[in-house]
Amino acid sequence: MTVEAGQVFRDAWIAGVRAHHPGEPKPGYVTPWEAMPDWERASATAVYEQVVAFLAATDGAARRLSREQKGRFVALCWIGQIHKHFPNPKPSYVADWADLPSWQQETDADIFESIAERSAPI
Repeated sequence: MTVEAGQVFRDAWIAGVRAHHPGEPKPGYVTPWEAMPDWERASATAVYEQVVAFLAATDGAARRLSREQKGRFVALCWIGQIHKHFPNPKPSYVADWADLPSWQQETDADIFESIAERSAPI
């Protein structure tokens, strides 16, 4: 059975939140794939595909980015999805990398690395 691309993203997000979030995360942070809104599932799939395309476009060399660079890439791709789905998003939804909490930065880097591990070597 193949796992949907967006679900790989979501599983990595939940694992990252559980590993890096201080204290008990908000329930929405760990909502299972099946219970997520359609826009969020579509966004997770799109960001997964963007990471895979980036890896392919660099012949896999993007795997050598620093953890911060990997996380920044995921964060920017996600911000693009937020703008796509929300014409006037809350500032916290489109915060720049430096303004994200460290747990979210670490989680975004984990997402990139999880997708890279699942992607075929190039």
